[in-house]
Amino acid sequence: MSGKNTSPDADVVISRTHREEWTRIVAGLVRRYGDLDIAEETAAEAFVTAVERWPVDGVPPNPGAWITTTAHRKALDRLRREAKRADKQKEALLMQDDSPAEPVGIIDDDRLRLIFTCCHPVLSIEARVALTLRMVGGLTVSEIARAFLVQETTMGQRISRAKARIRAARVPFRLPEREDVPLRIDGVLAVLYLIFNEGYFASGTDVEPIRRDLTDEAIRLARLVRALLPPGSREDAEASGLLALMLLTQARAGARLSVDGTLVRLDEQDRTSWDRSLIEEGIALLDEREGRRPADDGPGRYQILAAINAVHVSARHARDTDWGRIVALYNKLEHLDPNPIVRLNRAIAISEYDSPEVALALVEDLGSALDGHHAFHATRAELLRLTGRLAAARGAYDRAIELAVNSAETAHLVRRRGEIASTGSKSITIDDNGGIS
Repeated sequence: MSGKNTSPDADVVISRTHREEWTRIVAGLVRRYGDLDIAEETAAEAFVTAVERWPVDGVPPNPGAWITTTAHRKALDRLRREAKRADKQKEALLMQDDSPAEPVGIIDDDRLRLIFTCCHPVLSIEARVALTLRMVGGLTVSEIARAFLVQETTMGQRISRAKARIRAARVPFRLPEREDVPLRIDGVLAVLYLIFNEGYFASGTDVEPIRRDLTDEAIRLARLVRALLPPGSREDAEASGLLALMLLTQARAGARLSVDGTLVRLDEQDRTSWDRSLIEEGIALLDEREGRRPADDGPGRYQILAAINAVHVSARHARDTDWGRIVALYNKLEHLDPNPIVRLNRAIAISEYDSPEVALALVEDLGSALDGHHAFHATRAELLRLTGRLAAARGAYDRAIELAVNSAETAHLVRRRGEIASTGSKSITIDDNGGIS
């Protein structure tokens, strides 16, 4: 076993390698073989091989390189098996060249090119987001289905059709020309936002509640995307808003969990532990754009969300939060993007600014749209608690716990339900990622 690490924690290394290396491995496979199916399936097969061999042979010194090499070999084997003509066989053999690929496009970054490939206009916005979350974010089909509030089978079919459409349209694996980037940017920003949110509020009981690999990668890619856009353009403004939103949110990650892994409410967080450098950078991005905006050019979705977060970080104490300003910003956001989640978060802000009774009436109207969403039931539980309807609040907590997919959130909800017999006097606040806590 020379050169091997015989640590019994092979499963831990495999999980960490999957989190940290999946996107890079898949992107490299797509660049070399030009096929999303081959890239995804052979990468997955390589990890399965690691699960079988590493506990026996030991963990290799460079796990990511081992997975990459194994995936390339599996891809070549698959191409050889599928080759029907001599020229196809020759093409597969030529792919054994391991020399570095020449830079392609404006920025030489495989992962950024993979995002733009998955976000090609031949796909609907929904398909672009779902495919990129799978290929770039490494999320499972079930995790993506939960984000879209659809059945897992439905999401699996959507992703399969999207890959087939990319293949049929012969979409090239490269960044678009600079002048074409603005036409593709909306889907790209939506994907980066969802990847960041998955990292900041990770789904699944067997993963860390906060996945810094995903949040860091989303921020890195957001910086690269912003560099592609014409300064001062609408697209640049939204990319800047998204980057600011990520930075202002990431700044509070260190205060978000207690020592026992329970979610810490925004109003209970130690604000001295927030990362001031990230906060300053995020606010500077917003201020820079605000100074450039024409009078008739209103802020976009990500700029408004970033502005809401900026209000929170500007308050020295939770009691100093300008809830009137937050409600006004949510009014703008609802006008721009009147989806149920926005309306839910607006109701939470109204509870703080006006009263829980007013907010509860607004939340009850969202039941048909958000019954399968844990945040709806958690919000409803808090509002019922504040208005003295403790039995109903307990039932709403039960439903929220049943639907929650984040271990820290589940622990938080269990604690809140356990406190219900003592007092309902505590207010609710908007969590750092826009949800309730």
